[in-house]
Amino acid sequence: MATSKKPNTVEIVTQLAQPVVEEMGLQLWDVRFEKEGASWYLRLFIDKEGGVTIDDCENLSRTFDKILDEADPISQSYYFEVSSPGIGRDLVRPWHFQRYLGQDVEVKMIRPMQTAQGKTVREFVGTLTKCDEQNVWVTLEGEELSFAKKDAAYIRLYEEIDWKNAKI
Repeated sequence: MATSKKPNTVEIVTQLAQPVVEEMGLQLWDVRFEKEGASWYLRLFIDKEGGVTIDDCENLSRTFDKILDEADPISQSYYFEVSSPGIGRDLVRPWHFQRYLGQDVEVKMIRPMQTAQGKTVREFVGTLTKCDEQNVWVTLEGEELSFAKKDAAYIRLYEEIDWKNAKI
């Protein structure tokens, strides 16, 4: 007898959000349902060519909030947020990695790992060279490292910011 897996909150919200986000000319980067302290947060991260504006976030929030209220996919109380994934965006979905092949990424491993040259690394910046469903390959100082995605605390797009000349 086959058992069907019940969709989780993120999957349900993703299915509800995807058509709305696309209709608004946006891209759904990620959906997260996370507990912080005693509170739950439903977060939608959106993107678009040229960058996301505060108006994009507000318009999606107002539109999708009504859909969430009607569908009522989450039984407990939660805070709903819509934002951009930001410059140093987390790479989590397979298409995120494909999109940024050849770009620099910042990696933090859960546990330190050894390079072939005997160097121990835990946090590093390298060039994303390849990926599959479970593994990532990054070139670091001329050496290609491979590791399982599950062994990384995070993998995010690396953007060096010149704080000296930044206009704030």
